[in-house]
Amino acid sequence: MADSNVYEMNKLTPKQVKRYVKIGLIILVTIILIIIALSSLFVVKEGEYKVVRQFGEVIRVESEPGIKVRVPLLHSITTLPNKKMVYDVMEREINTLDKKRMIIDNYAVWEIKNPGQMISNARTEINAESRMGEFIFSVIRSELGSMNYDEIINEEGSTRGDLNARVTSRVNELLDRDEYGIQVQDVRIKRTDLPDENEQSVFNRMISERESKAQEYLSQGEAAKKRIIATADREVKEMLSKANADAETIRADGEAEAANLYNNAFSKDEEFYQLYRTLESYKKTIDEETTIIIPQDSPYANLLMGYLD
Repeated sequence: MADSNVYEMNKLTPKQVKRYVKIGLIILVTIILIIIALSSLFVVKEGEYKVVRQFGEVIRVESEPGIKVRVPLLHSITTLPNKKMVYDVMEREINTLDKKRMIIDNYAVWEIKNPGQMISNARTEINAESRMGEFIFSVIRSELGSMNYDEIINEEGSTRGDLNARVTSRVNELLDRDEYGIQVQDVRIKRTDLPDENEQSVFNRMISERESKAQEYLSQGEAAKKRIIATADREVKEMLSKANADAETIRADGEAEAANLYNNAFSKDEEFYQLYRTLESYKKTIDEETTIIIPQDSPYANLLMGYLD
């Protein structure tokens, strides 16, 4: 027994067939319209550009987040980052002014400023980074190639100034010239190394230079020490000389004052003066080994024995 829900096409009337075909066409058209409607919409997310192109030519750039409209099949969409990015430039070898070989490793912080120009001239983000890397290496090679090795590795006394700022400015000039639509925010050299075959010889030379500098400092210190000692000795001699001169002046003034006092005192009593002079002469002429023979009744004997008139 046949299923009542199954229709045999050969039993349908032409009117029924026409109606079913019409329904099928309506469903098909509806599906096609839905697909077309969905494909005509695209979403711009935060932190990205949507570049709308027609036959490869940029017709507009969408940067505001939201749902946007395009013409299906006619317009193609390219997504580009709308944020700062870091590009690690491949390490390369350069020659310095004094013919030393160096390996330079650096990176760049960059961003897309004009997506239309970037798509038109660089085509892809990878191509843009590649051109930027070539410009960076070219500028760094030119800058460091005009300096000696010692100036590059030694910040003290170097004439290179702000190398990173100069490289950044020059690279941006080259990118603007070729209209790549990108801008470098900063270029930084991560490290500067020597090839393995040159490393030991440079280390030995650096050690020799440091030892020479240390010896120079020691010599300067020794010379400064001698100058300080000589200055101190001279100042001590000057102070002692002045003190001795002052002492001689004070002593002379004291002796003069004493002589004046003696004269005043002796002029008042001549006999006492004669006695004093006699006693003073005894101090100079008589010592422990001196023997004096004098009469017992002489004045001097009386003085020695304590007999006074």
